[in-house]
Amino acid sequence: MEPRVLVVGSINMDLIMRLKRVPRAGETVHGDEFHTAHGGKGANQAVACARLGARTSMIGCVGRDEFGGRLRAALEEEGIDVAGVRVDADVATGVALILVERGGQNRIVVAAGANWKLGDVDVQAAARVLPEVDAVLMPLELPLAVVMHVAAAARERGVLSVLDAGPVSREAAEAGLPAAVDVISPNETEAEALTGIAVRDVDSAARAARQLRAAGARDVVVKLGARGAYWAGEAGEDYFPAFGIDAVDTTAAGDAFSACLTVGLASGLAMPDAIRRAVAAGALACLKLGAQPSMPERAALDTFLRERGA
Repeated sequence: MEPRVLVVGSINMDLIMRLKRVPRAGETVHGDEFHTAHGGKGANQAVACARLGARTSMIGCVGRDEFGGRLRAALEEEGIDVAGVRVDADVATGVALILVERGGQNRIVVAAGANWKLGDVDVQAAARVLPEVDAVLMPLELPLAVVMHVAAAARERGVLSVLDAGPVSREAAEAGLPAAVDVISPNETEAEALTGIAVRDVDSAARAARQLRAAGARDVVVKLGARGAYWAGEAGEDYFPAFGIDAVDTTAAGDAFSACLTVGLASGLAMPDAIRRAVAAGALACLKLGAQPSMPERAALDTFLRERGA
């Protein structure tokens, strides 16, 4: 039986420039190429969940503009239920400007636009869908009040809640997020913002994960990029090394990870098994340029794991 996942999150159009290196202040550099791609952490995660075999619904907001129409239609083409994706005529669709250096490292600037219009009506829409799903996944690229209210509604209904803790603001860091959700998954920078611990290696990741556990989180999965992931939870803790790859673009690798983790847990996998698959999904997402174009299919993930003996 396929798992059912609700994603509440952001929807953006990504404007991507590939270049040798990013410019210094006051400097102009020549780019290699430019293109647009469908993105937004929430939409990326919804696409990944659907491609990984989950029956997926999404709640979000786009503007009544060209980007919004294209993004909503693309989600629907992925088989995602977009009944909860509102169109707001008074604001532009969210946009992300992404600079990708040779070697795959990226720098991202986001204009939230319609994503910041999510509010009570969307929380109510989520509450109506929650009884029909096995898990809800949220990033922090939307108003914090929406995250907290949906998390509370999920807990009230006994639905697993997973938070991709990015991007972390000062307000979010002080809001008691670890205790509000069942699983929290920050990357190194986000873990530092939440705990004050500089995450530079596996040992510091373990300390940060334990501190988030002490703050009320049931399970903490710290994404470590090219180093893999560290988990601390009710059933124990462990380190999961990364798979060696030649990265093309690391954009949305964390979204693929969080989506795969959520789908695995919604399918009934034990946390270590779900994390192993999530680490592989994150690696696969680095092999293609763009956010949603790089989200892996379940068959590709299974093949990758089989070939790596994992």
